[in-house]
Amino acid sequence: MWPLYAAGLTTAFGAHGIAASLGGGADDAVTSLLVLGGLLALYDGAEVLLKPVFGTLADNIGARPVLLGGLVAFAAASALYVVADSPGWLWAARLGQGAAASAFSPSASALVARLNPAARDGRAFGSYGFCKSIGYTLGPLLGGVLVWAGGLRLLFAVLTVLGATVAAWAAVAVPVVPPLAKARQTVLDLARRLAEPAFLAPTAALAAATAALSVGVGFLPVAGRIAGLGTVATGAAVSLLAACSAVAQPRAGRALDDGRLSTRSGLTAGLLVTAAGLACAMLPGLTGLLLGATLIGIGTGLITPLGFAALASSTPQERLGQTMGSAELGRELGDAGGPLLVAAVASLATLTYGFGVLAALTGMGAVLAFARRREASDVPEPEPDK
Repeated sequence: MWPLYAAGLTTAFGAHGIAASLGGGADDAVTSLLVLGGLLALYDGAEVLLKPVFGTLADNIGARPVLLGGLVAFAAASALYVVADSPGWLWAARLGQGAAASAFSPSASALVARLNPAARDGRAFGSYGFCKSIGYTLGPLLGGVLVWAGGLRLLFAVLTVLGATVAAWAAVAVPVVPPLAKARQTVLDLARRLAEPAFLAPTAALAAATAALSVGVGFLPVAGRIAGLGTVATGAAVSLLAACSAVAQPRAGRALDDGRLSTRSGLTAGLLVTAAGLACAMLPGLTGLLLGATLIGIGTGLITPLGFAALASSTPQERLGQTMGSAELGRELGDAGGPLLVAAVASLATLTYGFGVLAALTGMGAVLAFARRREASDVPEPEPDK
């Protein structure tokens, strides 16, 4: 399992490590805010388009070769900029990294589900989410140190070594998991399956969690600066958010496996805590900043392993790659949509209202999840045949 967890760390570290360093470490390539926005969007844009495609491919030929191919491609794309240090090749390398992550990320999720019994899905996805959170936390910090020490090329060189090492480790340690036989599926069958509540509810919760996490990482420092706080305080708030998310995920997974928590009640509670965190972010000063970071981290840490475990338990084994790829697409849309929504509201009013709108939408998701839970519990049990 550890090479799969390392693959999750790789995609998180690669995404945030470079994203946090582009503005200050590539002056020759980043000539304007528009160019910076394009480079940031390139990675996520590739994932949005390609994750469902590679997820389906993993179901057809097996998740392991797609995982290994994606990791090797990630190392090759990173090496591209190390060898050819020019603005044009930076765009190509970033696009290649995003396409490669689109292959190995859903494949790793599918293998986590395939290699664990259903009774351990919570623990497995909790550990996987923990490692990704570590990647998100270390990315900006370690990436900044590497760029300071040797420029952007050194960061890409480290990512080259990381991708190649994890690929070699996975080739040795991850067993061959052959694809399962499956009935032919039409586009209508796929649309019908993805429209079922068993897929939509966890995916919507994962998208909401990713939106809140992205907004917290991007806008809590802005709120801190508006309140007159320094970079140390705002940086500590972002680190606190990531740490709370990392600590909460394995605990939520264990609680699910031990029967102390159900996916529906856990997702509802996670959405409520996340909404409360966004509401606390509306408060001025350090108190609101720290409360918001803590609650957003705990809420998203609850949602992430439970959402993936719910998807794994409700999906036929032969369709896991397709489901995980489609769910990752939902997360990427949340990752992009959350900051866009908050920024749009903030441009019309203030950042406080932006936090409030996202808090209200997240809270509505919790209310809908609770209503579905009550509705399911009110359905009478069928009488046994006599």
